[in-house]
Amino acid sequence: MPGDSQPRGTGTAAVPAPDADGGPRPILEAEDLTKHFPVHRQGRADLGRRRVVHAVDGVSLALYPGQVTALVGESGSGKSTVARLLAQLFPASAGTIRLGGQRVRARRGRSFRRYTRQVQLIFQDPFSSLNPIHTVSYLLRRPLRLHGYARSTAQSEDGVARLLAEVNLTPPRQFMEKFPHELSGGQRQRVAVARALGARPAVILADEPVSMLDVSIRLSILNLLQRLVTERNLALLYITHDIASARYFATSTLVMYAGQIVEGGPSETVTQQPAHPYTQLLIASAPDPERLEAVAEAAATGEPPSLVTPPAGCRFHPRCPHAMDICRQAHPPRSDLGAGHWAHCWLHTEQGGAC
Repeated sequence: MPGDSQPRGTGTAAVPAPDADGGPRPILEAEDLTKHFPVHRQGRADLGRRRVVHAVDGVSLALYPGQVTALVGESGSGKSTVARLLAQLFPASAGTIRLGGQRVRARRGRSFRRYTRQVQLIFQDPFSSLNPIHTVSYLLRRPLRLHGYARSTAQSEDGVARLLAEVNLTPPRQFMEKFPHELSGGQRQRVAVARALGARPAVILADEPVSMLDVSIRLSILNLLQRLVTERNLALLYITHDIASARYFATSTLVMYAGQIVEGGPSETVTQQPAHPYTQLLIASAPDPERLEAVAEAAATGEPPSLVTPPAGCRFHPRCPHAMDICRQAHPPRSDLGAGHWAHCWLHTEQGGAC
């Protein structure tokens, strides 16, 4: 198994050497990642047919040390499935995942443990992701012991105190013996972040890390994650449906629709000069009292398609105000728009311009 060839961690995340041109190499990358979930038969009409949900189709991305990459899209677009594929919680139907340049497939046993030492997932709901019968101290001791960073009670207590201090839960002794239900939502999410840091990873996959929190404390959690990215040189995948937060928080932004990535590039460019009509829809749908009419128009453009029978061609064409015949017939190629900005849209091709 390729995952078995991964070297054992030594307590710090391995950062890939720079490319020959001096640029950073990605720590974690996916190429043509695909995930299809089988649909159970519902009646006679399904007999003899193998139906699947096209949850993720041909997704490619790269995560770099010291950078935040945002994956943006509405609910059901496949963002969380991508995170679980990268975390090796789901087996991919097709495609390749590389960690530090080496192909990995670590589904169980020692290879999975070595992989999780480098790649950690933070779930959306901290209340359901933390075992309610254990104290904060126990929850944070587990990764330290599991990955060999604490071999005695004293080392465990010291490690737990350091983790709590790093996520601004101070004084640490005040939180160690508390249970998850005794904490606020923001405190629980900080414990979840601390638990991920306990493995000393190179990559953190944050799946909607602030969507379950009060608006008043979301910024503090995002600032915490940004500080950790800088101090630990982490690669962070920030999954969100809020494209506005991606502009201020992420280095680069990828826009996902119906299981496919349709646009990507520097966050400032993607959010201020969106090239794909779906990205434009997301931005127009963002709450803004000065644009209530635009929000109403954006909301009236339809619903996402069925991923059991996705539309042919561009999957956004049933909702797109600029749809052309070619959009209904063929998937648009990637169009490079300059300065790292690109989009899969026929509007930016010679064929689309001629229609």
